[in-house]
Amino acid sequence: MKETAISNCYISPTPSTEQFIPNHTFMYLVAGSMTVYDGSKEYKIKPGDYGIGRRNFLSRYTKLADKGDFRKIYIVFEQDFLKEFNATFKYEVENQKPAQAIIQLNKSKLIDSFIQSLMPYFNENGIIDGDFLNIKRSELLLVLLKTNPQLAGVFFDFSNPEKINLEEFMNRNYKFNVSIERFAYLTGRSLSAFKRDFEKTFKATPSHWLVQKRLEEAYYLLSKKAKKPSDIYLDLGFENFSHFSFAFKKMYGHSPTQITQIGKTGS
Repeated sequence: MKETAISNCYISPTPSTEQFIPNHTFMYLVAGSMTVYDGSKEYKIKPGDYGIGRRNFLSRYTKLADKGDFRKIYIVFEQDFLKEFNATFKYEVENQKPAQAIIQLNKSKLIDSFIQSLMPYFNENGIIDGDFLNIKRSELLLVLLKTNPQLAGVFFDFSNPEKINLEEFMNRNYKFNVSIERFAYLTGRSLSAFKRDFEKTFKATPSHWLVQKRLEEAYYLLSKKAKKPSDIYLDLGFENFSHFSFAFKKMYGHSPTQITQIGKTGS
């Protein structure tokens, strides 16, 4: 079964490669195991676990190596759907909202029963579409709000990101491979204001600082933790190994592999 980006409800055998969460997303792991990283914490996910990935946050999903089956269910709640839903049900929105990107949910028989009821609606491509889509999404949303009333403050907050502490945000999220424009948006700034504030804060351009920060972390992992270069470059925000290796050697005068060997010799 193939993951289809245009669908708002699908079952997929691969994690999402998108590190920016554009819409609130419910995820249920059917089989296999994976980790989710939100910039400050890594969550280990096993079959039967589920939670909410929050709109306008960053996260990274990694399937753990095993020989078993891997399947997850994604159900996306885009803004127009949520606005129409709350126009009907009129939930009150509290000002207090969780700060984290990932909201882990406690086990509920209602959720488990919903997942079982959902299975017959998937077609051979792992997608629910047509007339059933909004009915099933509305049903899930009602269940989530029944079991977790505080989620109303998350789902029905339609505001854009507010201006936040730039230094704190970037030091927590520099490993995510997203554009400078995306970082600007998430910190509540225009691109020009972001660049201006960034250079005042870090005394460097965003692009230069991001590469240097990622390479410094890479050097630590290679020399002190004996990590393999091929195991870390994606987690540090580099798009491909050749770019990582070239930038690393330019900064440190040695290839990543050489640093790993030096670290092993010195330990």
